[in-house]
Amino acid sequence: MLKDLLARNLEWSAKRQAEEPDYFARLATQQAPEFFWIGCSDSRVPANVVAGLDPGEVFVHRNVANVVHSSDMNLLSALEFAVEALKVREIIVCGHYGCGGVKAATEDLPHGLADHWLEPIRRLARGFAVDLAREPDMEARRDRLAELNVVESVRRVCETPILQKAWRSGANIRVHGLIYGLKDGRLRDLDCSIGPGHFQKEAAE
Repeated sequence: MLKDLLARNLEWSAKRQAEEPDYFARLATQQAPEFFWIGCSDSRVPANVVAGLDPGEVFVHRNVANVVHSSDMNLLSALEFAVEALKVREIIVCGHYGCGGVKAATEDLPHGLADHWLEPIRRLARGFAVDLAREPDMEARRDRLAELNVVESVRRVCETPILQKAWRSGANIRVHGLIYGLKDGRLRDLDCSIGPGHFQKEAAE
């Protein structure tokens, strides 16, 4: 399998160079992505592929069920680098329907370390139990929970000292929430975008 992977890489590399001779030379000089993408580790949801972007156009962090933990130093380090070094101005949290992490969070079964990781989703499920109960079946409830998880993660990103500091310094950064459909390949905007001044406006209200 490794030999097959390397062979595919050679084929891809040769094809890219034939189509665009300076492609790798240009990528090697710098990365200047427009987007920072926080997504799920699911192998069916590669950020640049589903967004129709080339390598170098999106800086990516992925974890199980695209959860934003305030103590996740991996995510926070990537976020800080994206904001302060790469000067990214669009941050996307992207979940997906049919998410295995969301499914695991709603099951009364042991999942090892994942149970600790998925606790924020279980809290969401408890907090929105009445709303989720209105959905017609378990699949629909889990898909709605996946949406709620994205919305919550957008807010958690915005509450980090990294974003708060950037906004205080005048950076025009916006954070968006999207959900991806495995069945149709479509990205959907969850209309939960947050930008500079949002929290100040909220506090004033």
